[in-house]
Amino acid sequence: MYKRILLKLSGEALAGANNGFDPNVIARIAEEVKTITSKGIQVAIVVGGGNFIRGKFAEQMGIDRVQADYMGMLGTVINAIAIQGVFEKHGLETRIQSAIEMSKIAEPFIVRKAIRHLEKGRVVIFAAGTGSPYFSTDTTAALRASEIGADVILMAKNGVDGVYSADPKKDPNATKYDHLTYMEVIQKQLQVMDTTAISMCMDNNVDLIVFNMNQEGNILQAVSNKGYGTLISKEN
Repeated sequence: MYKRILLKLSGEALAGANNGFDPNVIARIAEEVKTITSKGIQVAIVVGGGNFIRGKFAEQMGIDRVQADYMGMLGTVINAIAIQGVFEKHGLETRIQSAIEMSKIAEPFIVRKAIRHLEKGRVVIFAAGTGSPYFSTDTTAALRASEIGADVILMAKNGVDGVYSADPKKDPNATKYDHLTYMEVIQKQLQVMDTTAISMCMDNNVDLIVFNMNQEGNILQAVSNKGYGTLISKEN
């Protein structure tokens, strides 16, 4: 079982029928994270902002890429505050650290402080991406996991239970992989994370588990590395 994990949540995974939030989803995640922390496992979270803005929407509106990326970063801050509020209702102690300074609602990102929070059993929620445009929240997850010395990134997918040779929703013959190396992901051009994030995980020897977050209990199963989802690592 891993000792320090980084849970990567997409904005879409938190969304209800009309975007925004599905309170039941966040509450379920809170309960699962509470179970994990009770076992002494340290938990950090990187959250996306796709329930507020996606690149294709910004493009349709004619918004500049840099402006759109900053809008996305602010969307992640809203999601982080929502997660914090629900988690604390469920008895979890949390801290938000933001890559963009906003002292009224979040601490600035300081790696040593983040590690200290984790060591005290607090859930640390990283918001605002890397603070710079042109970097995805996948890259943020890889960067923060490397900085805090996480053992693994748990990449929660919305309705997909791992990595496949093709999109399983479109190709009924798609094959699921139980284990891949990072080089295989790059060579097969599998759309798991962007190449920058994949390379960073490989260089810093951080495992990645892709799993379906829609099934209750899967976060704990992924932490235990019991064969659910797809494990991606540096070596076979």
